[in-house]
Amino acid sequence: MDAAHKLSVSELTELIRENLEGSFASVTVEGELSNCRPSSTGHLYFTLKDSGAAIAGVMFKNRFRHLSFEPKDGMLLRVRGSLSVYSQRGTYQIICEEMEQAGMGDILAFLEQRKRAFAAEGLFDPDRKRAIPRFPRTVGVVSSPTGAAVRDILNILQRRAAGIHVIILPAPVQGNEAAPIIARRIEQANQWHLADVIILGRGGGSLEDLLPFSEEAVVRAVAGSEIPVISAVGHEIDWALSDFAADLRAPTPSAAAELVSASREDALDMIRNMVDTLYHTIKARIERMQLLAKPFGLEDLEYRFRTILQPRLVRFDDAKEALLASLDERITILRRRVELAVRSLEAGNPRSILERGYSVITHEATGQLVRAAGEVKIGERLIIRPLKGIITATINTVETAET
Repeated sequence: MDAAHKLSVSELTELIRENLEGSFASVTVEGELSNCRPSSTGHLYFTLKDSGAAIAGVMFKNRFRHLSFEPKDGMLLRVRGSLSVYSQRGTYQIICEEMEQAGMGDILAFLEQRKRAFAAEGLFDPDRKRAIPRFPRTVGVVSSPTGAAVRDILNILQRRAAGIHVIILPAPVQGNEAAPIIARRIEQANQWHLADVIILGRGGGSLEDLLPFSEEAVVRAVAGSEIPVISAVGHEIDWALSDFAADLRAPTPSAAAELVSASREDALDMIRNMVDTLYHTIKARIERMQLLAKPFGLEDLEYRFRTILQPRLVRFDDAKEALLASLDERITILRRRVELAVRSLEAGNPRSILERGYSVITHEATGQLVRAAGEVKIGERLIIRPLKGIITATINTVETAET
């Protein structure tokens, strides 16, 4: 080893930087966007890749804020910029000045095609989704046991609902071997009834990192699970096909833990509020019923009865008096009619006529009444009946009206 020609790391990096930046002052590169991370400072950090290689890139905020679209993982982009070496890390990247869409990346196109196929099959239908239990006793977590997602879930469950049992179903969350193991863990949880709800989760990552959660085996295992599944893959802006097949999608694993651990204190407060509301409602109704029943006390009832009965008694008395008056008037009329009838009868009574000095004369032979002098002849015998007694007479002389 020739110590005379040794270079320090800084010297070597400076040589690389001079040659690289000088040779590639302006390049146009096309590739699939991955690991897209807008920073809090306004810069955009990303990776461009194809099937054989990847290169890091950055677009500073003075350029990024003028973009006409929102870059997302899986997009096929065409960028123009210059290469730059980052000495502190010994890496190189492209400083992007311009960026435009060139189409859909291979991974994103593949996922869209698979998403449409699963949707047509009905794996994402809302009718298949089950309700998440409000107070589960056991929560199954399918994730890497050493990942940050599991630690976040355990911390939140311990803080919000310490009584919940947690079963960790260990599985790798990226790489080619991850998908079959994740699917197998979900099937095992269902086979042995290990939990009331399953959280399927991992921390954030690039679109490639999250691919296992879009594999067919995982999607079918999630859709076919009898235990409700919450998909909590990546950060809020990330997505996987398991999100659509799950019964509920949480933006992060921490949010999933909060969804299954409704605070016991919150529940107790809610119950206390409900008890108070129920008590005051019942009390208000009792007071209202007492107020409504107050007019029906003994004294009030007697008064109300009298107010109802009194007008009817008055009407009854008036009707009675009217009836009696009507009867008296009717009796008077009938009495007068009877008196007139009696007078008529008495006036037509023969005895009354006889009492006035009249007599009834009949032929002795025939018994017929004699009403005129021309009805008798001289020598005939007549029977005269005055009021008292009978007189027999013989006609000596007859005088008619003519004579």
